[in-house]
Amino acid sequence: MAAHTRGTELGSDFIKTSTGKETVNATFPVAIVMLRAIRDFFWKTGNKVGFKPAGGIRTAKDSLAWLSLIKEELGDEWLKPELFRIGASSLLTDIERQIYHHVTGRYAAYHDLPMS
Repeated sequence: MAAHTRGTELGSDFIKTSTGKETVNATFPVAIVMLRAIRDFFWKTGNKVGFKPAGGIRTAKDSLAWLSLIKEELGDEWLKPELFRIGASSLLTDIERQIYHHVTGRYAAYHDLPMS
């Protein structure tokens, strides 16, 4: 999987793991390499580059794992939307289902929720 970037030397705002359309998308081993490159670039230049894992992130639990990885590798500052975004359109449905469960005590069927 190739890292997509506009070129950090040219002022890239974000790098992203993939388009989310490949068979293999955001993986932790690739992300760790990319996050450490972001950290090294920041240490060398003082410029912050954001990170966007894309594809394969479908559940709230998945997103928590990514948040933890970002926090451990880059720190709290990268947890802001200006520096960290998740490319996961199907994640919204799971978040809706988790909130529904928290409020009602049961999981909704996908047809019960507007975004499903």
